[in-house]
Amino acid sequence: MSNAPARVYAARLVGLPVFDPLGDQVGKVRDVVVAIRAEADQPRVLGLVVEVFGRRRIFVPMTRVTAIDGAQVHTTGLLNMRRFEQRPTETLVVGQLLDREVSVRVGEGSDAERVTGTVYDVAMEQARTRDWYLSRVAAREAGRGFRRKGQTHVVEWRDVEGLTRREETQPAVQLVAALNELRPADAASMIHDLPLERRTAVVAALDDERLADVLEELPEEDQVEILEHLDSERAADVLEEMSADDAADLIAGLPPETAAQLLGLMEPDDAADVRRLMSYEEQTAGAMMTPEPVILGPDATVADALAHVRNPDLTTSLAALVYVCRQPLEPPTGRLLGVAHIQRLLREPPSTLVAAALDQSLDPLRPEMTIDEVAAHLAAYNLVAAPVVDDEGRLLGAVTVDDLLDHMLPEGWRERAARTVPVTPPRGVPRV
Repeated sequence: MSNAPARVYAARLVGLPVFDPLGDQVGKVRDVVVAIRAEADQPRVLGLVVEVFGRRRIFVPMTRVTAIDGAQVHTTGLLNMRRFEQRPTETLVVGQLLDREVSVRVGEGSDAERVTGTVYDVAMEQARTRDWYLSRVAAREAGRGFRRKGQTHVVEWRDVEGLTRREETQPAVQLVAALNELRPADAASMIHDLPLERRTAVVAALDDERLADVLEELPEEDQVEILEHLDSERAADVLEEMSADDAADLIAGLPPETAAQLLGLMEPDDAADVRRLMSYEEQTAGAMMTPEPVILGPDATVADALAHVRNPDLTTSLAALVYVCRQPLEPPTGRLLGVAHIQRLLREPPSTLVAAALDQSLDPLRPEMTIDEVAAHLAAYNLVAAPVVDDEGRLLGAVTVDDLLDHMLPEGWRERAARTVPVTPPRGVPRV
């Protein structure tokens, strides 16, 4: 291996791009696979778990890694594209070692003592044989005072006890911290592949807003399973944090009595939005629309509009259009007057009324329009979003291109493997 640093910390590898010899990105690092045989022996690093196109996770042996730096990983390009499946003799550093409670030997000689802490990172180093081994463990003691973090220790692997012990209830503080650094889709991919007990701990540790973001990116089976294991009050809170269209899709997959209970526990306004979306037939504009686009009155200025679209919670497609309506401004609104494109607004003086920059030539969608009709409409007019109105011209919501893709892609697309051909021997061949 060339250009390899003396020491690499596993948690910092997560999310790094992986490149082939031509400089093309082939995936992102998701975890490190090691073989732990005894606490006294430094575990050998077998390889990396890399996520490639289609959210497929593959195993990349360390013999295929040519360089690691602080921003990327380089490989030989000869990768086996078969889906990674963890073996009983293997341990995932990020997924299973972080947050493990251990006993750490601190100090030397007669002054040495043992303290208890939790693992928050693990370092690996390359030996002269060019093999990689886990060399050091970073652990943190429990805090002793209000809002104070405990002392941290970075010690040799041999000075730590408890890393080979399986814990019944392992916390997930450090793993959640690592997940919070990722985009929701990437965090969802990691959670999907965690062992059941670790997934349960992670879900319990995530706050409601973050869990809602992750749930929106998980396959439907995972969504339902996670929601069914939450207590009803928390499940309702998480559903409130989800976008109404995603929450409606999820609730529709639950048993009727469970769905009714959760809707009853949600805030009335949030529940009303979800019920309204569930009232439309599946695969129609009404069922897939977002009921909370950027809606302004005719007296709003360009400055007002730009302030609204700066909201970081808005997706790119929702921020592309502003919908100008008569009162009331909550869907179903007063009559839709027209839409204003963000590109047009950026060219107008801030004090100009948005109503003076409306595109009134854009035909709105009807809630009963099929998914194919919606797709044809967006494609014909090169749109990333379009309004949905009722018979009286009142705005009901907006269909965005990401809503459309979610419904047009084949069922189970989040788990589909990339259409690639293995270029190395099958996984039946030993890794080491």
